[in-house]
Amino acid sequence: MSVGTLYIVSTPIGNLGDLTIRAIDVLRAAALVLAEDTRHARTLFTRYEIHTPTAALHEHNEARSAPRLVARLTEGEDLALITDAGTPLLSDPGARLVRAAIDAGVPVVPVPGASALLAALAGAGLPMDRFTFFGFLPRRGADRHEAIAAIAALTHVAVLYEAPPRVAATLADLAAAGLGDRPAAVARELTKRYEEFRRGTVEELAAYYADTAIRGEVVLVVGEGATAEPDPAVWRDQVRTLRATGITRREIVALLVAEHGVPRNAAYRLAHEPDGEDVDDRERSV
Repeated sequence: MSVGTLYIVSTPIGNLGDLTIRAIDVLRAAALVLAEDTRHARTLFTRYEIHTPTAALHEHNEARSAPRLVARLTEGEDLALITDAGTPLLSDPGARLVRAAIDAGVPVVPVPGASALLAALAGAGLPMDRFTFFGFLPRRGADRHEAIAAIAALTHVAVLYEAPPRVAATLADLAAAGLGDRPAAVARELTKRYEEFRRGTVEELAAYYADTAIRGEVVLVVGEGATAEPDPAVWRDQVRTLRATGITRREIVALLVAEHGVPRNAAYRLAHEPDGEDVDDRERSV
């Protein structure tokens, strides 16, 4: 008996007319469609008269469901994976199942279609020859600072998803990290009735959304630009201030990363250098 195929099917991100003919055929022919939310999938299925059984696959059950689903695939059944909107695995569940299927020798076949990431890039008016996708940024702490520092270090376009209530704060954080003059676009409700692109600099958009509520699905596109190099002397002053409080070197490293956006390796060097020693001079002498 030949093994089945796991199809990764892109679905509309808003406008139901964006489902491809191939996707309709695959969804109708599959033995089972795995959906992030089966209730959401039902709207799409009703529109296109798709009667295939569905089962929920989300972040809370994917790990335990994957072995059973791979067993069905190896027994010859074709399964299709969809997400609530767009292309599966982009900031959505499914990666564990795909990896398990590949490891079991099951063919994994993408069925391309709508993608909020690509739609936002296409309409942002910024270069598309190279970009980095960040998904949803961490909400707080050192991980968030490190992600924003990574965006600031880019010499090409960055794309990220964001929840409406956090758009203003994220734009403000990007501006505070030195990206205020970079061109950017906020893409909202893509392919839907109230689709909107608002373009400007990061600083202009941060000011606008500080006073303007935003609704719907949002993609932020941040353009390339020069960012001023951080001044190590400023970081060194922070170390002196922190040392005066009597905290440990480990605590100094953690605070430099979390509160001041210092890269972790630089924070470690600064926290461990003797008072009065210039890291740059010391490194040049090695």
